[in-house]
Amino acid sequence: MSTVKTLYTDLPEAFFQQLKGIRLLVCDVDGVFSDGRIYLGNQGEELKAFHTRDGYGVKALVNAGIEVAVITGRRSVIVKDRMTSLKVSHIIQGEENKADALAALITSLGLTKEQVAAIGDDMPDTGMFNHSAVNIAVQDAHPQVIQQANWITTLPGGFGAVREVCDTLLQANDALQGILGASV
Repeated sequence: MSTVKTLYTDLPEAFFQQLKGIRLLVCDVDGVFSDGRIYLGNQGEELKAFHTRDGYGVKALVNAGIEVAVITGRRSVIVKDRMTSLKVSHIIQGEENKADALAALITSLGLTKEQVAAIGDDMPDTGMFNHSAVNIAVQDAHPQVIQQANWITTLPGGFGAVREVCDTLLQANDALQGILGASV
């Protein structure tokens, strides 16, 4: 079986070719963009840490014409603000049924399952896999998510896993060299 060398790992040639057709990357937030920990202060404030390299990758993907969405079960002003700053057009929060949310988004965008990649870390995210052709688990995902994925990142959630996916999608679309702009 022939493989393609990406910046992070070797992928089967057929799978790499499949990435050329992806037009939407949909992501969970906690455990994917962050390390999954939620910091709560004494005054009720909530904090999350986001990696700037993930942000840069998302901006590059959007600039290359690939849509990015987040679907998360929690609601957070932090998530809205962060994703808005990255030019993410589709921010779906407080959604426990991620499968239905993704199905509705795909319909509204006029896409097919073959044009969708989804990345998650825990069981609520696997519903999205029913509506995506490329099912991605972050390196430190729950074992059942890893079993259902057809791509496991080399990096853990919150530590560059989103950037790994963005870079690889850009590479598949011959757009990796065109990345410009500031890290966010």
